[in-house]
Amino acid sequence: MTEVTAMELFGREVELASITRFLESVRAGGDVRIVRGEPGVGKSALLGAAAKLATDYGMRVLRASGSEFEADISYSILNQLLLPVHSEIPQQPPGLRDALNVALGFGPGPPPPVLLVCNAALSLLSTIARKTPVLLLVDDVQWIDRPSAVVLGFIARRVQGTPIGVVASSRTSTESFLDRRGLTEVVVQPLSREAATQFVTVRYPDMSSQVRQRLLDLAEGNPLALVELPATLAEADLPDPLSEPGAPGSDVVPLNNRLRTVFAARVGGLPEATRRLLLLATFEGSGEIRVLRGMASLTDLAPAERARLVRVDDVAGRIIFRHPLIQSAIVAASTHTERREAHLDIAAALPSNWERRAWHLAAAAADPDETIAAMLDEAARRVMQRGDVLGAVSNLVRAAELSAFGENRARRLAEAAYLGAEAGGAGAELGTLLADAQTADLGPSGALSAASAAALLMINGDGDVHTAHRLLAGAIETGQHGWRADDPALDEAMHTLLLLCWYAGTPGHWAVFHRALARLIPGPSDILSVMSRTFPDPVRTGAAAIPDLDALLGTLADERDLTRVMRIGTASVYVDRLAEVRESSWRLVQQGRDGGAPRRQLGALQHLCVDGYFTGRWDEVEELAKEGQKACREAGLPFLTWYFLFNRANVAAGRGLTDEAYALADEITRWALPRGVAGAVAVAHYPRTLAAAAEGDFQSAYLHATAISPAGVLAPYTPIAMWAIIDLVEAALRTGRTTEARAHADAVRRADLAAISPRMALIQHGVDALVLDDEEASRRLEEVLSAPATQRWRFEVSRIRLAFAEKLRRGKAFARAREHLLEAHTGFAAIGAEPWLTRAAQELRATGYRPAIVDEPGPLTLTTQELEIAHLAASGLSNKQIAERMFLSHRTVGAHLYRIYPKLGISSRAGLRDALSTIRRYSP
Repeated sequence: MTEVTAMELFGREVELASITRFLESVRAGGDVRIVRGEPGVGKSALLGAAAKLATDYGMRVLRASGSEFEADISYSILNQLLLPVHSEIPQQPPGLRDALNVALGFGPGPPPPVLLVCNAALSLLSTIARKTPVLLLVDDVQWIDRPSAVVLGFIARRVQGTPIGVVASSRTSTESFLDRRGLTEVVVQPLSREAATQFVTVRYPDMSSQVRQRLLDLAEGNPLALVELPATLAEADLPDPLSEPGAPGSDVVPLNNRLRTVFAARVGGLPEATRRLLLLATFEGSGEIRVLRGMASLTDLAPAERARLVRVDDVAGRIIFRHPLIQSAIVAASTHTERREAHLDIAAALPSNWERRAWHLAAAAADPDETIAAMLDEAARRVMQRGDVLGAVSNLVRAAELSAFGENRARRLAEAAYLGAEAGGAGAELGTLLADAQTADLGPSGALSAASAAALLMINGDGDVHTAHRLLAGAIETGQHGWRADDPALDEAMHTLLLLCWYAGTPGHWAVFHRALARLIPGPSDILSVMSRTFPDPVRTGAAAIPDLDALLGTLADERDLTRVMRIGTASVYVDRLAEVRESSWRLVQQGRDGGAPRRQLGALQHLCVDGYFTGRWDEVEELAKEGQKACREAGLPFLTWYFLFNRANVAAGRGLTDEAYALADEITRWALPRGVAGAVAVAHYPRTLAAAAEGDFQSAYLHATAISPAGVLAPYTPIAMWAIIDLVEAALRTGRTTEARAHADAVRRADLAAISPRMALIQHGVDALVLDDEEASRRLEEVLSAPATQRWRFEVSRIRLAFAEKLRRGKAFARAREHLLEAHTGFAAIGAEPWLTRAAQELRATGYRPAIVDEPGPLTLTTQELEIAHLAASGLSNKQIAERMFLSHRTVGAHLYRIYPKLGISSRAGLRDALSTIRRYSP
């Protein structure tokens, strides 16, 4: 961060006024700015002015500065920011307190998840801001470390409503780990020619006009250049007008290069001890005097201060370089030996900071060193647990470079490739890492990691699932792992093989998996054991695994391994336990939004979409599915896109948007067939089944449902067959296939799906009530329908009520039918299931039901708000658009509409226009 003087802020009246307004906005309820500009244009000076003004306003200012030489050290920026308030951390709740202490290196403990660190930092700042407004200033954010960037972005998006301000500066034409999307950016422009001329005239009154013009031409309004270049300019140095471009003094020499030359000359004139101290301060990154005091004599700093290269902030106890270009010049002027010794000195001064010590030792290493490689290996494990996948990959790659043995080098490269491929977002270099690993003796662990990485890269590229399955299954079968279940590489390989088997979708592929699973000693790990029973074939093995799954679900609140969190969610999908993982899934989604592993975010989005579809959160499903597709594109994980196409297709079918549903299902099939992804091919028939039923085309619905699983059979290793049970039975009955409908209900009963979950109990008793002429079956269904645990499954509850009521109405049981139809109508209206809403209204009329209408004067049943919502819906606006216009949630709009329809005597949105044009007064 540069020194702030009145001269350096010459001509910045507009910017200073903007800073004043920004600080007022912060005090009023939070604000954020991203400041960008060229090197030397005055970003740091403006941040310094903001700090001074904020202090004058009584605000608490916390500052940090990115360092080119500490960008790989996790939480280095967050440490700088929060170090001045570390004494207030103990007052935080225990979980948040411990997370910050570990992340910032203030105390021991297991590495906390990055989202927990985010919440802990925000909680700490919010606590402080309740007493005194807080301003965070982060300079040179282009060099921010990844985990700190995640935390800073998390805070920046949540300052509204709290007196917290965030300002982060970075150079233009650079990128950083900080996600700037949605944050207000300000570009700092060079000084105008007029302001620059006034600046030079005031600062250098004796400068000749020729040199002044030369300076103004070279500096181009850059304040740093206006200050630093005059010492190098003299009339004798002015270029010949006819000199060749690029010759000494030529204007084509970039300004940054000129400034580096200026700083290099100034650094070169310093005593050796001073240059050594500046090199230590550059590599150490924080500039903390207490740390540097143990490495060198601070009296050697005086020449650098006199040369105006650095200044000492006595209050913060830090050495501050006037500009990052000075640090670049210091490193460029040092020798290899000087740089190596500096890194060793810093490592020796950081005995308790494992990660930073490992990186400095690695930077000093000229030859392979297995001890340092092992330290980096361990550092990778720690940063991985904090959710920094790419940080772990970086540590492993550097560890591989320093490995003394070929097998260790190959293993670390293979693990890096697998971690990157499994988590996603690690870029195209993973293939290169894997290729490098495979050129050496991988060893048992490395071979499995390499095979897992290759399989994942293959299915995400142009390769097919069958080849990936053969590759990985072969590596597991021939690996020298002794089938030890506690071998991490083997456990990961088995999890990857399980997914490949699901994608391939045949009993033959699953047989290979189960043979390998049975050989694990003493048995599979807890999550692998549960997943192998609840995920592949839950019809036959799901119920027995429920107690073990429930035990895993009980650990979620305290689980810090984010991969385990995602896998517990996957184990819950087909046995209807996703309600218990919603909170954890949202945690993974937020972690991904804030820069965490995309694969975990995508898995959690899928879990939320599935749960939201069955429970009627259809607006949410649409939003999350589109977010998932976008995340797949951005993370380079196209293989996972079909998950989100599937969820969008389901909602489209449920709402009667059948063309869209068919198109999305066809997109899945076109993608899946050539790659051998039979699991996705089968899944694509589900939204087609639903779309056909929505149109009343029960012949097509039956054909699509039986393409998933034949009537009378719940096909093995086809869990989607459990979701299509109602569709198949109803379509069979509607098309005169009574025998097939009863056969399917018999298969459901034999499998005792009711033992799996309340939802499966609803479906089992529902199809029994439809196919059996048995009052006992009807009684059991009505008992299940009245159970609180059943109400969560809004769409299926409403569909079963509708189908059952249709049967009751045909049997002349009008009163019972009407009761179920009214409940179904309410449920369908709430979620916008238009085709079924229309059917429910038609059935209600067939039972003789009519809404009460009176002609005498009286108050309108529709409230003012309901009337406005009705008119907006009639105009064609969606629930979401109405919600935005009226400042409501889309769920509130949906709830109003399902109350409005019966009042107007209509069954769907399509009838609103006519109903409103002839509106009469309705009795309450």
